Amino acid sequence: MDFNEIKQLIDIVNSSDLQETIIEEGEFKIILRRSSAATPSLTAVTAAPVMQAIPQASYAAPSPVKTEVLSNLVESRSPIVGTFYQSSSPDSPPFVAINDTVKKGDVLCIIEAMKLMNEIEAEVSGTIVEILVENGQAVEYDQPLFRIKP
Repeated sequence: MDFNEIKQLIDIVNSSDLQETIIEEGEFKIILRRSSAATPSLTAVTAAPVMQAIPQASYAAPSPVKTEVLSNLVESRSPIVGTFYQSSSPDSPPFVAINDTVKKGDVLCIIEAMKLMNEIEAEVSGTIVEILVENGQAVEYDQPLFRIKP
């Protein structure tokens, strides 16, 4: 199952009344689950070979970046588990740097997950105050990545 197929499944679930759906294809099992009625975005997708007695590896589908307000700052968090990259290639300049002004929807970074490059966009307009992770660093689901002053 490729990224576009997963994205289509997310769109279908988002436009329906489903709270959870499980899709199995070959050795992979994907669970799409809403976090709550107040938050209609999908929060987790699990993909791992289906085997008994072996815990499934965690993988979160690309979803809107979760933000948290911290004393007048908005904290942009990782929507997935993966590897954080500041630019699209090693030779390219970083998408953003400290003191850069960003608009809602601007790309902040890329997180690679399962060989897919996921662009993480700003949820608010403002100024980058802090970059909390290093280039090439592994990040966890919901880990703070940036602090933005709106």
